[in-house]
Amino acid sequence: MNPQNLIDRRDWLKVLGLGTLGGVSATLGTRPLLAAENTNAQPGSAPLTITRVRAIPTCPQRTRLVVVKVETSEPGLYGLGCATFNQRPLAVITAVNEYLDPFCRGRHADHIEDLWQTAYTSSYWRNGPVLNNALSGLDMALWDIKGKRAGLPVYQLLGGKCRFAVDCYGHASGRDLAQLEESVQRLVERGYRHIRIQLGGYGSPHLSEAADFRTHGFGRASDELMEPEPYVRATETMFERIRDHFGPKLELLHDIHERIHPVDALRLLKAVEPYRPFFIEDPVAPEDIGYFKLFRQQTAVPLAMGELFNNPHEWVGLITDRLIDFIRVHLSQIGGLTPARKLAILAEWFNVRTAWHGPMDVSPVGHAANAHLDLASSNFGIQESVNFNQEMQEVFPGAPTMKNGYMWVNEAPGLGVDLNEKLAAKFPFPEHPGYWEPVRRRDGTSVRP
Repeated sequence: MNPQNLIDRRDWLKVLGLGTLGGVSATLGTRPLLAAENTNAQPGSAPLTITRVRAIPTCPQRTRLVVVKVETSEPGLYGLGCATFNQRPLAVITAVNEYLDPFCRGRHADHIEDLWQTAYTSSYWRNGPVLNNALSGLDMALWDIKGKRAGLPVYQLLGGKCRFAVDCYGHASGRDLAQLEESVQRLVERGYRHIRIQLGGYGSPHLSEAADFRTHGFGRASDELMEPEPYVRATETMFERIRDHFGPKLELLHDIHERIHPVDALRLLKAVEPYRPFFIEDPVAPEDIGYFKLFRQQTAVPLAMGELFNNPHEWVGLITDRLIDFIRVHLSQIGGLTPARKLAILAEWFNVRTAWHGPMDVSPVGHAANAHLDLASSNFGIQESVNFNQEMQEVFPGAPTMKNGYMWVNEAPGLGVDLNEKLAAKFPFPEHPGYWEPVRRRDGTSVRP
């Protein structure tokens, strides 16, 4: 370090000996403090401005991904963030290219918190998934840039590792119990200790019969049928069979996916309690979170919630009243790494663990953000696993990898994931826009989600 940049030892002794604020100010006024004086001399500390923010769509694994690239005034320095909203990707792209880009140009890339707060309120109306996903793309990209400038993985900027890798749960399903057992066995052989079990698709729609709405021409013939009673009975049987077959060591999870009434969800929770689930996810829709008080009073089954949450009004009460055991939000839906880091810290004080949503409709950049936060959070619970095909890995070099049931991040600076734009362009969105197809009761009543 240049000796001229240091406050002389004799100057410090004078400061300590003066004893008055006036004396301190006078002494320091003749020589600026080191941090202020040396701002432009330190590596990576020169002013860095945003020159462009743009959305890049791609679909290498049958999922409509939206990645945000933030370019800067330093040649070759850019960041990537995940803004994937599989059901409304075109709306997110518009929000990024037409609104965030002009808002951000010329602003300081280092000021992540300020950029998040001002971009968040720049639309005036906020807390929706489209704008939150757009904001997430910006936010994650800024963290990626911050890590690259510092020469450190993002988890180091969040406090460093709390664990060597990210423990994950795998997905097992089958149309009947025999198929499900085979699916679970394959995951066990791959090293998974936590496995989510589903009998067919969400709500086991193949077990329901008599779609009377089709007979009467209500809705479309392609609309799916799902009745709660066959599903509830089958789920209890499923837990009994898998627990008996695989023993007590395997951790079992299940996702109700909000498809039954709250009273039926409570009945299901009590039925599977003897089989000790690791957690049951989304027993009710976000609109029905008031039922968690009833659930907590009547069952000891661990509860995970938050996949569809958009803003703190939905999760703060559940956490501070200790009504859930795992917070399960989709990082890009709440606005990125910045709010998720704060959410993890809030949850820590109330002994709520993290279990970030991580399906295929999250880009490898988003999965990396999940994993970096997982590594640095003391109250980490479990992470949803992902398996990328060859095309996805080629489009996103440096994507997180899975081994023995653990997710591993690329240890490169930033989030560690890059994007091959030329290759990404070879996987355009399909013509179908990607919305959820309706699910109905036998009389045609629409079923959430």
